[in-house]
Amino acid sequence: MTQLGTAVVEQIVQVYGPSEFLTRLSDPFWFQALGCVMGMDWHSSGITTSVMGALKRGLNPRFSELGFAICGGRGRHSVRTPDELREFSSRTGLNGDELACTSRLTARVDNNAIADGFQLYLHSFVIHKSGEWSVVQQGMNPESHLARRYHWHSTSVRDFVSDPHTAILGQPQGTILNLVDARAAGAQQALLTIAHEPVESSLQEARQLVMPSHHDVRPADVDLKRLGAVLAVAHEKELRDFASLLLVEDLGPRTLQSLALIAEVVHGAPCRFSDPARFSFAHGGKDGHPFPVPLKTYDESLNVLRRSLDAARLGQTEKVEGFRRLDQLTRAIEETRQPLADFSAAIAHERNISDSLDGRTVFDDVRFLKKKPVGVQLSLFPE
Repeated sequence: MTQLGTAVVEQIVQVYGPSEFLTRLSDPFWFQALGCVMGMDWHSSGITTSVMGALKRGLNPRFSELGFAICGGRGRHSVRTPDELREFSSRTGLNGDELACTSRLTARVDNNAIADGFQLYLHSFVIHKSGEWSVVQQGMNPESHLARRYHWHSTSVRDFVSDPHTAILGQPQGTILNLVDARAAGAQQALLTIAHEPVESSLQEARQLVMPSHHDVRPADVDLKRLGAVLAVAHEKELRDFASLLLVEDLGPRTLQSLALIAEVVHGAPCRFSDPARFSFAHGGKDGHPFPVPLKTYDESLNVLRRSLDAARLGQTEKVEGFRRLDQLTRAIEETRQPLADFSAAIAHERNISDSLDGRTVFDDVRFLKKKPVGVQLSLFPE
């Protein structure tokens, strides 16, 4: 996960610049899709901890090349954030005390100014040497054991006490007192004058991403037309040959399927991530849903990404640009042909080939599928 996540970030920075990565990190739909591509449980709150931990391990040692540092983390790691930011600032000339103050302020806003029943247990402060930053935080409700994620981006913060978030992700659970809602200015003033009578309001959400409790991926969780376009590019010979040509690689269908979804994570517009579960069809999920993580495909996908980045450093951008063209091809197929994936057949096919791709889950060190299904329909599209 560390290697794949880092390679995806490198692709984004290579093509769009460091600011675009911070922008995407502050989008909860894109963040969830990235976690799925990396092989995490598609619906799990654990995506937050695992993705941020993997990116911290991958990006921090590459600071001299990429310019990013990820400070903080889960539990005891979060309290180290101010010291890590001051250390970062000593290398960049930024104001470390000011950044430490910003870190504490974002945590206090989400823990105290939003009375939603969630207590923070993860605080990740992602900063570029330019001074631009993004914050990803997660809280847990001690009664329901559900999580809520809070996203910030420095370019969107005009006032820390007036709609400072880019998004807050979590299932609605009753009335919320949000004292940083722009409509709560009166309540803020009342608090300052000790005559406090807070305004009750619901959190403003432009888009709502509610992750279900079921572990399996279901047809309703996925845009079948978009998935159908990916499967068509990967599994129809004529399209597959053309897609391989775009990437300047001789690739099999399973790797192309993964790379088409990775290409969308790198190049897709925000509206493309409304169904993050679809991205679990890149590398499965560590809990076995929708299928075990195919380690051979995972490694091959990573190798293609690394080769493209290595070539780009030498001035050969054909492979990096190939990912953009692959994303454009997939979207063109979606728009012109509108293929609809046969969801059940696609999952059956993945489980049928799992052994051959070294499929694994967190539950064991041996193959997840001991016995291949009999009579599986390998067509990935309905008649």
